[in-house]
Amino acid sequence: MVNVKSAKNNNIKWIRRYRTYFICGFVILSIQIFISFQFVSTNKESNENKWEPQNIDLPSNLPDVDFEINSARKNKNDRIDDEDSKIIKVKETVKNSTIVTKNILRLEELDFVPACHINNKEAISAIHRAKSQKCKQILANITCLSNAGKMYPKELSSSCPTGNFSLGRQLGCYKDEKNFRLLNGYYGAYKKDNSPEYCINLCLQSGFQYAGVQYGYECFCGHNEPPSTSKLPDSSCNMKCPVENTPDTCGGYYTINVYETGIKKFISQVAKTELAYEESQKRPARIVFLLTLNGRALRQVKRLIRILYNANHYYYIHVDVRQDYLFRELLALERNFPNIRLTRKRFATIWGGASLLEMLLSCMRELLELTQWKWDFVLNLSESDFPVKSVQQLTDFLTANKGKNFVKSHGREVQRFIQKQGLDKTFVECETRMWRVGDRVLPVGVQVDGGSDWIALSHKFVRYVAVNRDDLVAGLLRIFKYTLLPAESFFHTALRNSKFCDTYVDNNLHVTNWKRKLGCKCQYKHVVDWCGCSPNDFRPEDWQRIQNTFTRQLYFARKFEPIINQAVILQLELWIHGLDAPSKMVPNLHSYWQCIYHHYDMGVAKDDGLLTFANSISRRLHGFLQNGTCSVNMEKFTEATSYHHKDSYKYTLLKFQTSEGFLEVAVKPNSKVTVLKPSPLMEHLNYLAVSSDYDQKEQTSRNFIRILSPYSDPNFIYHFNAHKFAKTYNMSCLWINPAGFLEEVTEVSIDENSLIASAKSNLKQPILPGVWTLKLIYKTAEMASVKFLVLPLQFFSGNAVTASQVEFLHGNFAGKKFAGNFDDFLPKVEEREVLKNAATANSKRFDKNLTEWIDRLTSTFYAVEKLCVSTKSKSIEICGRTVNACRDTYWSSEAPDPKSAIFKDDLRTNGTFSVW
Repeated sequence: MVNVKSAKNNNIKWIRRYRTYFICGFVILSIQIFISFQFVSTNKESNENKWEPQNIDLPSNLPDVDFEINSARKNKNDRIDDEDSKIIKVKETVKNSTIVTKNILRLEELDFVPACHINNKEAISAIHRAKSQKCKQILANITCLSNAGKMYPKELSSSCPTGNFSLGRQLGCYKDEKNFRLLNGYYGAYKKDNSPEYCINLCLQSGFQYAGVQYGYECFCGHNEPPSTSKLPDSSCNMKCPVENTPDTCGGYYTINVYETGIKKFISQVAKTELAYEESQKRPARIVFLLTLNGRALRQVKRLIRILYNANHYYYIHVDVRQDYLFRELLALERNFPNIRLTRKRFATIWGGASLLEMLLSCMRELLELTQWKWDFVLNLSESDFPVKSVQQLTDFLTANKGKNFVKSHGREVQRFIQKQGLDKTFVECETRMWRVGDRVLPVGVQVDGGSDWIALSHKFVRYVAVNRDDLVAGLLRIFKYTLLPAESFFHTALRNSKFCDTYVDNNLHVTNWKRKLGCKCQYKHVVDWCGCSPNDFRPEDWQRIQNTFTRQLYFARKFEPIINQAVILQLELWIHGLDAPSKMVPNLHSYWQCIYHHYDMGVAKDDGLLTFANSISRRLHGFLQNGTCSVNMEKFTEATSYHHKDSYKYTLLKFQTSEGFLEVAVKPNSKVTVLKPSPLMEHLNYLAVSSDYDQKEQTSRNFIRILSPYSDPNFIYHFNAHKFAKTYNMSCLWINPAGFLEEVTEVSIDENSLIASAKSNLKQPILPGVWTLKLIYKTAEMASVKFLVLPLQFFSGNAVTASQVEFLHGNFAGKKFAGNFDDFLPKVEEREVLKNAATANSKRFDKNLTEWIDRLTSTFYAVEKLCVSTKSKSIEICGRTVNACRDTYWSSEAPDPKSAIFKDDLRTNGTFSVW
């Protein structure tokens, strides 16, 4: 008893001793709770005040737009661009300290009130990145419609015959095995959504005949009906589905409820390989070659038309609305060839955009209205395609397969295809970009298919999808209007689910040169909120792939770009005609010209660097041609052309209108490369330069003339000859500006697997104009250096630069601090002070002083090689100098080029062009 009392007294003393600490702790905790509550309330009120829509309900008349479509892919190793997935964050501060960040739409940037509360990060990012208020509102409207479930049909019906299968028919409960699944076509785990209905819809969408639910949340799909020997009593499948309020069970432990999806197994048709006698007596198939063109490769387009041309076929041409030059030059073909026509309804067919599908359907409707054209097939091609068999062989093949439709399916598991293609996302096209604004659910009831957007479709099916639209086509058009790659899925899906499903041939008649290591590096992110792939250009080393098409039902190959490689096109053209060499002498057989600028082009932004450069060359020509009593009036810069011979860049050709007629001059850049330290690496150096517009896929810069201006993105480009290096060279590229400051350091690794590559500078624009130096440093040694020119601008946005613009454009010469000691590779302090003073003075140059500086720089970095004049005579005298006629040269854009010539007089009696 005494011990108990003593213990009690001790506890009381302990409580009294620490009571003060308990009270203090309780007070502190109470204050923290109170502050937290106050902050949450304040933040909530702040957010509520930031969004005050005039009408919470979605209006029925939200503005809509017409969109346009093309292609994009997301591959295994692709990632969404950081900019595209970046969350828009707004910092909120309390008592001058940062407390929290929120994903909110900055309404102060909008001149409209969104029709709903937008909180998904994809839509917020897209709205803030869009430039115009019109585009921002379109994105907001589509987001609101999608979030409200008013964008897409919930269900579509297929009219493809289903045989004896019924949607949702239950077959019973079956025993399954771990190592031998009854349904082995597809498996997915859906811990929140699984149910018989959910699994049936998913399996139907994937093209399977049977669906099965197992172990509550597992869904299986397959083509084979479970054997009766595996059937169990229904009570063996007794596990509850995760979806609430469903009376159905979802299998059990290795027991599965199996259902029919209501479709039969899809089997594509086999095309006939030979023309039967009866078919050979009928009218041969007539083809519309639908050429969808984008770019400036005029001569390659004409070469393609020349080899495809047959008077019995038709050639319908769509030129991207931004390509005035190509449209204008091809328009002349209509006057001489009644079976060649250009559509006047043109679209901006951006890569990955919505415009390609709309363009294709628009062209198809116009073709159906041309009643004088009696055609059987529409076959789409681009300027990057080229035939691998003769047109006669293609005609015979399609004659034997009249009524069939040729599309190429993806050949992968459908659910994976949907995710990789982004079909479960909503995309909106505006400002020639595809913006991703959120997720979506595809309608149930139809099989999803897709693959290649190169197709050959029959007349009846074209009429079905382009004119005689039923609920299926109307619903699919609504879906694919807001989809990436719609042309790669719309026709396939419509074909699989329509009455034309038994005309489906899994062959797009093409072979494509895929080199995914090079072609799948998250390309096109400048126009699409998604990563994509593109096939590579064919080169002579890829010839075996073309030869392998000889015994297969393949009639075209892609891609071909003569500005990258023309030798393989010549090799292919000779192969088609069964020749080892041309049958006659062909002038300029190995030469290629591509226009890069024309003064008539109004739909594209002016290249200020090119205009500045051309005007400098114009002044040099004026000085070269004038004498004491004579001068040439240089009136206008009219055209620029890139000239290549035997797949090597030779010159950039500049054409000027003068008082003596049109003068064309050949200009090329001077190399300013210095190798300072011999080494096993430098001994194998083949090419070192700084340029822009680097194409990772083709491993080359498309800025052949290497004109850089303050708003360029310079790339350091290097090529080493094939060699097995014993080690990896980790090197630093020092970007030293004209003021002598180190402005950027780029790290590169060179080994036997990266012999051709580039390194982007990431210089802050506007870049300081003048002579830059790039130094290649390995450890403590300078291996090589490149001097390159950033050209001062005489023009800005196509207009003469003003005095107020000059210093802003030409005055950014502050350097940076970088980790590592690079001082030994920079100009000395005294020299740097001189360079800085010169750069400061140059940044203020204007008018005559500016052009003198520009001319001094271009004369150092560019050589004027050749000159000619547009004249019918052999040559003319200009201020005492003899100048040859352009048409008599081998290099001028006016030199003869028979391989790309299309003249009516060249047609043979059978309505085709003669073999050169």
